[in-house]
Amino acid sequence: MERLPSNIDTSNSSETYNRDYKKEEAYLRAKKKVEKIKGFYGHLASYVIVNIFILSMIGFNLDTGETFWKFGHFSTAFFWGIGLAFHAAGVFGPDFLLGKKWEERKIKEYMSDNRRNWE
Repeated sequence: MERLPSNIDTSNSSETYNRDYKKEEAYLRAKKKVEKIKGFYGHLASYVIVNIFILSMIGFNLDTGETFWKFGHFSTAFFWGIGLAFHAAGVFGPDFLLGKKWEERKIKEYMSDNRRNWE
């Protein structure tokens, strides 16, 4: 265990520790949020690139007289778009189901369960 140098005032060390802990916790939350946003933009980029490729291949391979505007041609984009919309809601939308409040409530619930099991 590392010792503090003798010239440091330890009377206020718990307050300093709490401030540092809160800064680190805020940093980790922000980093996690940025990683989620980055993941969404990667998902969006692959959605656009793949669907442009699929639709262009369909367009180039149409028979004479065949129409481009069929649901089957756009079904990949449509259903993947639904998944992309849910991903966007999870990253940018409000925390309806599994948000921060739910997470804190569950942590407190499990901590109290653990306390009861050990008493």
